[in-house]
Amino acid sequence: MHVKPNHTFEPKIVAFVCTWCTYAGADLAGTARLQYPANTRVVKFPCTGRIDPVFILRAFQKGADGVLVSGCHPGDCHYMAGNFHARRRFAAFRALLDFIGVDLQRLQFSWVSAAEGGKWVEVATELTERVRALGPMREFKELEAQEQWSGAIDSPELQEAYEAVGNI
Repeated sequence: MHVKPNHTFEPKIVAFVCTWCTYAGADLAGTARLQYPANTRVVKFPCTGRIDPVFILRAFQKGADGVLVSGCHPGDCHYMAGNFHARRRFAAFRALLDFIGVDLQRLQFSWVSAAEGGKWVEVATELTERVRALGPMREFKELEAQEQWSGAIDSPELQEAYEAVGNI
């Protein structure tokens, strides 16, 4: 039996990106007039190493159907090892999401440099198409808004990102 793709559902995608590489790559895509899905909301962080996994949970809680975390290529982090820290953190976090029943196809981790506008378009488009085929995310929409965050919002960039996630 052939299943038709759901063309009426437009997923909300939240992209947590580092300022130095992926955000610059997304900006390059825009400057080059490359098209990527308009339903991708970009939240800029100084580094992927600063993204607390609770931000991802909050994005799902606030209605995201998919989440992308993207930063500098390994070895090219502007903060030396931030992307290695993020990679270890999110490997463990994916296991937790899998344990609680979140389809891991809704979460993607990628490396996109400032010179890779085309790759940004590919990553954002592929995730959007995959999530569109999965349908709406319903698992977290009924959660109470009781947020337990493991760190302190100790910079204007983190405060701005935290507020942006709440406004998707």
